[in-house]
Amino acid sequence: MAYGFMDIALTPSVRAAQAEMGADHLWSDFSGHREFDRFTDNEKHFIALRDTFYIASVSETGWPYVQHRGGPPGFLKVLDDQTLAFLDYRGNRQYISTGNFKENDRACLILMDYPSRARLKIYAHVEKLSLDADPALTETLKDQNYKAKSERIFRLRLKAFDWNCAQHITRRFTETEIKTAVQPLRERLDQLERENAFLRERLSLKGGD
Repeated sequence: MAYGFMDIALTPSVRAAQAEMGADHLWSDFSGHREFDRFTDNEKHFIALRDTFYIASVSETGWPYVQHRGGPPGFLKVLDDQTLAFLDYRGNRQYISTGNFKENDRACLILMDYPSRARLKIYAHVEKLSLDADPALTETLKDQNYKAKSERIFRLRLKAFDWNCAQHITRRFTETEIKTAVQPLRERLDQLERENAFLRERLSLKGGD
């Protein structure tokens, strides 16, 4: 059976909250989202550019936990239209998400593109693999230029995804994005400085005459 994001998210308590706020009519029929259980080229391209995302898990005591995951752009890889995977790099070694997924394999990811004010939400089931469990997959996920220590693989089976609206997302830019944006200005400034130096030299030569 195909699922849409709202098929999972719209629990009875959520519907009750919508009704209380007079918004239940907006979400009464969301069957149009049922095709959102397979990644299209649009999602694959978006995911391939991300260097960070947030992943939520739930402990056996019922407490949610949200963890940041980062790496080189594209470290979260789309293996096929329903499967994601990434190398889990060593951090502060609390292993809260890792422990939670052992008890409950459900996860929710949020991927942000702040400059474009875009947000992708993903429901998935998570499987933990050792690095030697699937050598070919490990090799696929490796980035030789990223020197962080890999501890495990997380493979995610897509349940459903959805795109959020851009409302309330503030544009933010990484250091690399800023450098790229201002590079033409730097090049123009260098050109003007060279022209200025040349003209100063010409003027000094004329003054010597």
